[in-house]
Amino acid sequence: MPNIENIKKYKNIHMIGIGGVSMSGIAAILSNWGFTVTGSDRSSSVNTDKLISMGIKVVIGHDLADIASSDVVIYTAAIKQDDPEILEAKRLNIPTIERADFLGELTRCFKDTICISGTHGKTTTTSMVSEILLAANMDPTISVGGILNSIGGNTRVGGNKYFVAEACEYTNSFLSFNPTMNIILNVKEDHLDFFKDIDDIRHSFKLFTEKLPSDGTLIINTDIDNYEYFYQDTDCEVITFGSDPAKSMYSASDITYDELGRCTYSLLINGEKADTITLGVPGLHNVYNSLAAVAAARKLSVDMEHIKAGLSNFKGTNRRFEKKGTFNGVTVIDDYAHHPDEIRATLSSAAHYPHNRVWVVFQPHTYSRTKLLFNEFADALSHADKVVLAKIYAARETDTLGISSADLCEKIKSLGKECVYIDNFEDIEKYLLKNCINGDLLITMGAGDVYQIGEDLLK
Repeated sequence: MPNIENIKKYKNIHMIGIGGVSMSGIAAILSNWGFTVTGSDRSSSVNTDKLISMGIKVVIGHDLADIASSDVVIYTAAIKQDDPEILEAKRLNIPTIERADFLGELTRCFKDTICISGTHGKTTTTSMVSEILLAANMDPTISVGGILNSIGGNTRVGGNKYFVAEACEYTNSFLSFNPTMNIILNVKEDHLDFFKDIDDIRHSFKLFTEKLPSDGTLIINTDIDNYEYFYQDTDCEVITFGSDPAKSMYSASDITYDELGRCTYSLLINGEKADTITLGVPGLHNVYNSLAAVAAARKLSVDMEHIKAGLSNFKGTNRRFEKKGTFNGVTVIDDYAHHPDEIRATLSSAAHYPHNRVWVVFQPHTYSRTKLLFNEFADALSHADKVVLAKIYAARETDTLGISSADLCEKIKSLGKECVYIDNFEDIEKYLLKNCINGDLLITMGAGDVYQIGEDLLK
């Protein structure tokens, strides 16, 4: 049992937005530790159903009686301060804590907290580290931002020593954590509805590094511009990985692909071949994600056989180049990519996957991201053979920026790529049924609900 001294005063915990990926994971951990957990959400989901099956009371809508019986209320960043349950907690003088801050309190309960950060690759690398520690029987507690089949969800409650957690930079959430090891995979422009610019983002990651204690460890990608900036004011241990063996402790050479685009490579440590690694997931980008996982595992004294087994066992998480099935001989892949770099990585994986033509149905995520990275999106999507654009998924935003998928469609066509914009899923599905042929690869792509198109086609 982890040391819960810092949170044991909260015997009864209520969670607003309990169905979220991170919130549902926290709820499962707390319930397993013996806390009484209740929660609410605006709609039911797989996550809320799972929590209910564990004996956790979940209300769709509001039940203010749950507030009155709680010692603390935890809420997600999406919950406004005029939410009825927040107002009731304030009326009753019950403390309220934002999700990231409470997750930070959880990280203090473990001896070793390994936090995986970066603009992209967090879920995959968190899963890789988790699979390695599971293969080594190290009994980790895990909080990951996707469904990992080997643990039957997004959370695993383990022992008191190792906590492996995905750490997101949005709204500076990761600055609430108390890590002993940080991984920084990459630092790119994103979440520009919160951050001012790339310098603001880099400063946030620097502050994240400075959360490490003097005996902590930073694992960082040397392909990041001026990567030394992030640790120049710290005295933690620094371990590097990246594409250049001359400046990276961990790097790769002799990379080959199998028939499904999965890589085998020579692991180089300080420029010398140390072993051969075979991955269970496709894509060159996953070679570099795996280097970070190898570096973390070796620092935690995991032997190479368990590292290799864990990486081979990892077959991916949901919505990360996930094969959903086939219809009329067309293979359907679903992918969460919603940033130009992620789109390029996914299409690079597709190039090594069996296909006739590569179709992408892309649903841009948020108006601000689409506007600020407009040209980059057009360039990245132009690497597909055929592009279909859905309406922008608004998420937390409203349409005030004068940008649409129709604009992006015109830009892609100006680059010489065939592209159509269709404003509803039903007509997109009809278009694909008419135009996709046997042997094509269809990728539904985006962080919204675009996956429903592939699922409908498979029905």
